[in-house]
Amino acid sequence: MVVLSRSSISQFILPKPCMPTNNTPSLLSEIPEIDLSDPQAKTLIVKASQDFGFFKLINHGISLDLILDLEAQAMNFFALPQDHKNRAGPPDPFGYGSKHIGPHGDLGWIEYLLLSLNPEVVSPKSLSIFQENPETFRSAVVEYISATKKLSFGVLELMAEGLGIEEKNTFSKLLRNERSDCVFRLNYYPPCEDIDEKLLGFGEHTDPQMISVLRSNNTSGLQICLKDGSWVSVPPDNTSFFVNVGDTLQVMTNGRFKSVRHRVVPDTSKSRLSMIYFAGTAFNEKIKPLPCLMTNQEQSLYKELTWFEFKKTAFKHRLSHNRISLFLKSPPSYIS
Repeated sequence: MVVLSRSSISQFILPKPCMPTNNTPSLLSEIPEIDLSDPQAKTLIVKASQDFGFFKLINHGISLDLILDLEAQAMNFFALPQDHKNRAGPPDPFGYGSKHIGPHGDLGWIEYLLLSLNPEVVSPKSLSIFQENPETFRSAVVEYISATKKLSFGVLELMAEGLGIEEKNTFSKLLRNERSDCVFRLNYYPPCEDIDEKLLGFGEHTDPQMISVLRSNNTSGLQICLKDGSWVSVPPDNTSFFVNVGDTLQVMTNGRFKSVRHRVVPDTSKSRLSMIYFAGTAFNEKIKPLPCLMTNQEQSLYKELTWFEFKKTAFKHRLSHNRISLFLKSPPSYIS
């Protein structure tokens, strides 16, 4: 195993903050595309997770009919009169929300539904979503979540294999725990004719969970930040899934995988709908670098925290804050 020095790893896992841009970012022409039927998928997933923290999945095995069914049901919900949607809000943090993202002043050109999949977290706001809508909506959500959860298991097992971890379920078993803190989010971005440079659908951030599995309709808007601090736009593809590496997985791999900063900008003429499954561990799970990924010479870059401790502290910060720094033993001075 190659052993990286503490300084070299820090330079890799903590890029300078993403730079604002006055121009339309270029398209990411070489987005890593992983064919899950490819025998080399595990190797390619590891490389993409190290270089970008982001990749596209094709031949994922999830029925397009199932995807389109949920998309239609979600669009029906967001087309309801505002007073109907408001019955499922304001979010607590689950339920229906509009424009306000979290409790710390973050705003976006967005409406959303956030649902908890953790049986220990019951939100009346979430339940009211389905009381206001036909049973077909609930069924579509359940079927979609079941499929994306299974896909997450497969991706995490390929990651473990690609990293040379003997037990390929090292990551996936954390999600198979019935108390795993996974959440599901439907984001709707209405068209916005008067876009200025400061208006975002969803501000820049990293996802705190292990991975995020995202699918969107055929409208652009998603952008990721590269290591050099530049923003690039991800070409839309409504038949594929996109995977983000999250903060937790960056910690567990001791910085080998990169938690990608990303954001969404609204479109001037078309609405955008994205559906994201956030794969998180149980609240009491201890998050720390895996010993099997470190030799005796390699130091842990991160403090040990439970998922509950990290989540509780991380969500006290604004979206754009570098929340992964909460784990670092020696955070650089430029981190906010």
